[in-house]
Amino acid sequence: MNHLRLLSILIAALFALNLCRAADLFSSRLEKEGFLKALRRKDPQYDPAEHMVRGRFSSPGYHTTLKAGYVHRTRDSLQYAVALLDSGQPDRLKRARDILRRLISLQDQNPDSRTYGIWSWFLEEPLDKMSPPDWNWADFCGAQLLQVAIDHMHPLPDDLKDEVKQSIIHTSHSIKRRNVGPGYTNIALMGTYVTHVAGELFDVPELTEYGKARLKRFYDHTLTHGSFSEYNSPTYTVVAINEISRMLRHVKDPGSQKFIQKLNRLAWLHLARHFHAPTRQWSGPHSRCYRTLLSKDTLAFIQRATDGKVHFVPESETVVSLDAHRLRAKCPQDLFHYFTDLPSPRLEIEAFARNKPDRHDIIGTTYQHRDYTLGSVNIGDLWNQRRPLLAYWNTNDGVAACRLRCLHDGYDYSSASIFTVQDKSDILGAVVFATDRGDTHISLDRIKNATIKATDFRIRLQFEGAVTGVVITPCHSERSEESGHRLFQIASGPITCNFKVAHAVFGGSPIKTGIGADDHIAWLDIILYSGPEKQIDFSKIDEAAVIFALSINTASQKRPARPRFEMSINQKSSSVTAAWRRPGKPQMLLTVPSKPFSSGKQKAAASAKFGSTNPWKTEAK
Repeated sequence: MNHLRLLSILIAALFALNLCRAADLFSSRLEKEGFLKALRRKDPQYDPAEHMVRGRFSSPGYHTTLKAGYVHRTRDSLQYAVALLDSGQPDRLKRARDILRRLISLQDQNPDSRTYGIWSWFLEEPLDKMSPPDWNWADFCGAQLLQVAIDHMHPLPDDLKDEVKQSIIHTSHSIKRRNVGPGYTNIALMGTYVTHVAGELFDVPELTEYGKARLKRFYDHTLTHGSFSEYNSPTYTVVAINEISRMLRHVKDPGSQKFIQKLNRLAWLHLARHFHAPTRQWSGPHSRCYRTLLSKDTLAFIQRATDGKVHFVPESETVVSLDAHRLRAKCPQDLFHYFTDLPSPRLEIEAFARNKPDRHDIIGTTYQHRDYTLGSVNIGDLWNQRRPLLAYWNTNDGVAACRLRCLHDGYDYSSASIFTVQDKSDILGAVVFATDRGDTHISLDRIKNATIKATDFRIRLQFEGAVTGVVITPCHSERSEESGHRLFQIASGPITCNFKVAHAVFGGSPIKTGIGADDHIAWLDIILYSGPEKQIDFSKIDEAAVIFALSINTASQKRPARPRFEMSINQKSSSVTAAWRRPGKPQMLLTVPSKPFSSGKQKAAASAKFGSTNPWKTEAK
């Protein structure tokens, strides 16, 4: 009996130790309660038969061949396991152990395998069935396993401790083998975190040195170019800040810490400059984005990072998160004002990539006005994750947004390229077509022989959010319709937007325009083709280009109702040049190739002028 009693006391002590360590993860009772609330919401998704979380299928449309049904997610299951351990509740410990054993068994741990070190997205779709496998899952899953290794090895049995360690090492070697460059911002940072911390934690000098070198490479690349290559992304800038925050907490090397601290400030400055306080939206342009209107989760993230000095949502909602207590993102205090006030209009011009003298830089321009915000990137594409031209404004019914799309049979066409020149609330832009990128994705489904099949192909100026009050009015005459010039006026809330189609040609297809709306969006379409399915061979099209001018006005700005626009076309060099002469302001000039070319040739053939200056080139600071 004495032995049994002693064993009971020992077990109780171990559980108490686990509870104590879990409690140390939380800064307040409110934070712990919010975490437990989020955990209870997740609990019903757990499938005890598979030891994984289960939910309805969804995807961004690539990497997977699945279409519908219910699936068991690998990354979500690991995040849930970490949360179970963070709870410090003994009754949740067995579930966490079961998940870890199950997930580690699903990792490809064969060093000779092409998919070494990674997981599939779903239990229902093994790695060899994915299209193609996603190597980022080494980074995402490795980061979750490290949370177990750092904080929760003590309640795990010895064999499982070793499995966790070996899984992380396999993951780290996979990341090192892949060796993502610094241009893939969020994965470059996440892989740095995993390899650097794993090397330090498990005393693997090879991984530590690799992580340190990779961090320095990322730091040098980012400062040389001026910003993150994966620029101004409401999704991945947050991911980047979170991984920087993890590194601030877990990386031990003092030299690395200096770079991490500087990157943290750079990331927050990047975010703050693009935040539009009047609408509480993240201004464009966005390199990658899954939804146009900012989520409450992102607003809660900013509120937490400003120590509650910025208020967007009730405090009780900011703490409802499975992992906010682990990340502890911190915005520098001198940047708080960007999130609370816009005392006067502000123009932000930021170099996202400074290239060699013979290549254009990638530059974002964002105009922040009290009534609206308008942003664009000078060179981009219309992949469904991009927002290369984006505006927000407030209405009585909420926030409205406007963006530009190219739709191939109703889905965003990634091989549509966009070029712009922006001066505050005026944008001169062009959409042309590349022959070497993908259809639904920029690279995963590259078009073959520059040819697609289509029943419908169009450019769309789309309005979303609070669209019930959006009114789109054609202002063109029959003569202007015949000459290809079409002018539309859009009224919504405090703004009036003039949109002029100055030039629209798509091979021999007749160009039409269309206006429409439903309960969720409104649109203004430039219809390049609509009819029976046919093959469109871009290599055989001599001219395919849409040039437009967009101007946003408010009553206080007293702008002309209809902007003046002049265009000239140089047929000899297969290009079109558009000039926008505006009274009392510098001329905006844009030249783009009208014949479809490869992406590299397109960029080389395109150029812009703003007055006498080249707006597509910046000087290094």
